[in-house]
Amino acid sequence: MTHDRLKVFSGNANLALTQEICASLGLELAQASLKQFADGENYVQILENVRGADVFVVQPTCKPVDTSLMELLLMIQAFKLASAGRITAVLPYYGYARQDRKDKPRVPISAKLVASLLETAGADRILALDLHAAQIQGFFNVPVDHLFASPVLVEYFKALDIPDLTVVSPDPGGVERARAFAKRLNCPLAIIDKRRPEANVAEVMNVVGDVEDRHCLVVDDLIDTGGTLVKSAEALLAKGASGVSACATHAVLSGPVLERIEESPLEEVVFTNSIPLSREARQSRKVKSLSIAKLLAEAIRSIHEETSVSVLFI
Repeated sequence: MTHDRLKVFSGNANLALTQEICASLGLELAQASLKQFADGENYVQILENVRGADVFVVQPTCKPVDTSLMELLLMIQAFKLASAGRITAVLPYYGYARQDRKDKPRVPISAKLVASLLETAGADRILALDLHAAQIQGFFNVPVDHLFASPVLVEYFKALDIPDLTVVSPDPGGVERARAFAKRLNCPLAIIDKRRPEANVAEVMNVVGDVEDRHCLVVDDLIDTGGTLVKSAEALLAKGASGVSACATHAVLSGPVLERIEESPLEEVVFTNSIPLSREARQSRKVKSLSIAKLLAEAIRSIHEETSVSVLFI
């Protein structure tokens, strides 16, 4: 790919993914200096000319979330002040997306605040992957291309050719995502009805659908502490499922989640590399990571060439 004005930069949050994207595009990774002062304050300097350039900056706002977000904001403003022609923030993972509404009195709508910060910093366009809530696109006043990792994940499970497969949504809010999976895998759908008494604590209540003597694939957008996932697996097995696997786009993986997965009846948990896996996660016998670099590269190519991105929205 030979486009002199296309430049792809990376923050520190997932440099390996950006390098894969650049390899897929046939580009050299554009250079920037990203440092921290002794007190943790971020420092950014763009090391090459971006005047008039079509700039893409890849940065999942994963842990450390606030550091990753601030680094992204500073990079965007640096590009703006350096007269970049267009700045696209590529967010393989959108931090604060779970705080997308006022579900309790006197709480912020943090996902909206992050959108405002990105625009204020100077982002002209957003490229996101599997937002926790699709309506977050409406928080922006700039164009948002919302991709889904389902093509990558579906291809993997199709190749496994698991007999008697049922796709399971771990909660009613994820039914649309799970239904799309089930349709592409040509298998039935089940739903877990649960109540969450407090954040990061899930209580499974009921399984809706026939899972007896079937292998269940739990499909979610992210896995954080793993409480919901493990309880879902236990509930499905209690209903007679022959086995349980899971997949999610974002490997947030906080706290004792890896221990929970290892000790659970789950056979395999598959993620994408939207968030880099820790060394412990990479060594886990139950955890697998699939690359979404080619998907993001195709989207970047289409945006740069002003061609349709909609073919990737499946």
